[in-house]
Amino acid sequence: MLAITRYRVPADRAETFAAEMDAVLETLAASPGYRSGRLARTVDDPDLWALVTEWEGAGFYRRALGVYDVRLRFIPLAALAVDEPGAYEVVASR
Repeated sequence: MLAITRYRVPADRAETFAAEMDAVLETLAASPGYRSGRLARTVDDPDLWALVTEWEGAGFYRRALGVYDVRLRFIPLAALAVDEPGAYEVVASR
């Protein structure tokens, strides 16, 4: 299962945002079912970022989001999130 959350981040917040998201990734990485994660920024629109994580299943992802330390770091960044679905079931992989 992939979780993709996109963020619209003003240029003056980019450095702080990256550091805060790195802390979120570190916290998520300690969660059961976590496989991988990365933070990316588009080349063509540097204000648009994506947090991409991979999980063993949707239940693991949802439980990880409920952990206090994750919420403490992740919730303040939600104001920058693009409002769109973000949980994807993998249907093909190579």
